[in-house]
Amino acid sequence: MNAKSPARAVLSTSQYVDGILSGDRAMLGRAITLIESRNTAHRNQAQDVLQAVLPHTGKAARVGITGVPGVGKSTTIEALGGNLTAAGHKVSVLAVDPTSSRTGGSILGDKTRMAELAVNPNAFIRPSPSSGTLGGVARRTRETMFVCEAAGFDVIIVETVGIGQSETTVADMVDFFLVLMLPGAGDDLQGIKKGVLEIADMIAVNKSDGDNVDRARHAAADYRAAFNILTPATPNWRPPVLTVSGKENRGLDKLWQEIERHRGIMTSSGDFEKRRSGQQIRWMWSMLEERLLESFRNHRGVAQALAQIEEDVGAGRLTATNAVSKLLSLADV
Repeated sequence: MNAKSPARAVLSTSQYVDGILSGDRAMLGRAITLIESRNTAHRNQAQDVLQAVLPHTGKAARVGITGVPGVGKSTTIEALGGNLTAAGHKVSVLAVDPTSSRTGGSILGDKTRMAELAVNPNAFIRPSPSSGTLGGVARRTRETMFVCEAAGFDVIIVETVGIGQSETTVADMVDFFLVLMLPGAGDDLQGIKKGVLEIADMIAVNKSDGDNVDRARHAAADYRAAFNILTPATPNWRPPVLTVSGKENRGLDKLWQEIERHRGIMTSSGDFEKRRSGQQIRWMWSMLEERLLESFRNHRGVAQALAQIEEDVGAGRLTATNAVSKLLSLADV
């Protein structure tokens, strides 16, 4: 019979903080595990750690990357991350995967596909937790981003593995939101979600290599035309459209130059600080709503009556409005 592994020592808040600030990767991993824990004591300690490292955050470039499955996100991130670490940057790759609670997600596969970056001493790849609501996963990703910044990572790449609401969630926690598109997709421009284009700071048509080069150029022209009829999020930045190849590592230096140019323009205009400040305030309200809803659901009277009220609403015996009034009265709200 195998001997039991010795229990890990319980760490103090100061041990976590000192380890993070010294760039200790093992301590960084343990701090992220603390953040991801559902244990109330762990969550409280995680907040103490985050509060302590907060003055050491905020200097990194925060970049969100999205794209449909098969667009080549992992290949592109690995090539871009390799370029950045070779240039002296420290890169952290995080993921938001709201589908993982149902499908198991694909980030472990992504980590395998980013094999070189995963063993790069100046890179750190962390998957999102494998369960939980989008809000919960996003909270942990945002807080993980903070501790990675405090540990000295100056480029944080947040990948959206899922689609839909995760795109806007990630866009609201980064400085720059990059949308990867496939060659030929411009032929189906009507099918592009307007909302994605409205939050994109850049579109990069990936897989612009081999027989796809001409298709990628045509798609890029279509996306540029689409941007011409949209009102930019800020008058100081018109999203560029590039063609790149993550597989051949082509166009990625230009892509990064555009990200740096965006930061310079946004900083000079004051939009950078406004964006981050607005994100923090919206995040506070989002967390408040989540905590209130959690508290409401856990209220004894609500918990006891909820199943019957849901059944009555579903069967058409009770209107949704009356159901809400009934639930609120049970919680004395």
